[in-house]
Amino acid sequence: MKAEFKVSGMTCGGCERSVQNALTSHKGVTAAKADRTSGTVAVEFDPAQIEQAALAKAITAAGFQVAA
Repeated sequence: MKAEFKVSGMTCGGCERSVQNALTSHKGVTAAKADRTSGTVAVEFDPAQIEQAALAKAITAAGFQVAA
């Protein structure tokens, strides 16, 4: 399954990597691609292993804001 989140606070490549690493460290996440220019992160994941709410929580735990 794929999901896209609006993320604020990404200002550099390091921010993109932080968001991607925060997501891909979770079981069930197969890919994450953050783009600071568009302020989004696209995530591929197995919904049987992780829910979208947990993905959003991982982004905020990394220090970024997820838009509602």
